[in-house]
Amino acid sequence: MWKEEGRRIVFNCPVFSIGERSCRSPDNELKTFTVMDSRDWAIIIPVVGKKEFVMVRQWRHGSGELSLEFPGGVFEPGEDATAAAKRELKEETAYEALSIIKLGECSPNPAIMSNKVHFFLAEDLKFTGKQDLDEDEYVDVCLMPAAEVFRSMGKPPYIHALMGTALSFYLQNKMPDLTL
Repeated sequence: MWKEEGRRIVFNCPVFSIGERSCRSPDNELKTFTVMDSRDWAIIIPVVGKKEFVMVRQWRHGSGELSLEFPGGVFEPGEDATAAAKRELKEETAYEALSIIKLGECSPNPAIMSNKVHFFLAEDLKFTGKQDLDEDEYVDVCLMPAAEVFRSMGKPPYIHALMGTALSFYLQNKMPDLTL
């Protein structure tokens, strides 16, 4: 175990901050590590019937390409995970979930990031007809066959790695007796 002895923020923006953490190693050496701090976020797997997922297509500036993903987004300050998932689902897709359950959570990149991503399954969906997107958000809502999503994950436009993790949580929930 390492022991943190100090930290300072070296960069701050609305989405995240970057800090340096001074930590003492098990061998008593003092080292400095860079860590990105951000709020937790939710990824929601909305299911229509048993064979389709509600997904969103949006531009990703990091990769410079369109990505087809499950809806999701960051928690508001003080918001709990389930409330964030319900809000993000409705804002991005105009669907409300009459049933939403948490499937799990994990660290998106524990080497350099301090936050968690929380995964939810949303079923019994009701279409409200109205998205409520952020001013810089441009999202197309798509109904995608589940078989295509499973077959295509990792290939364009299914490029977001955490969507593969979402599918893994989905399989754990829907196929708990799956043996490989």
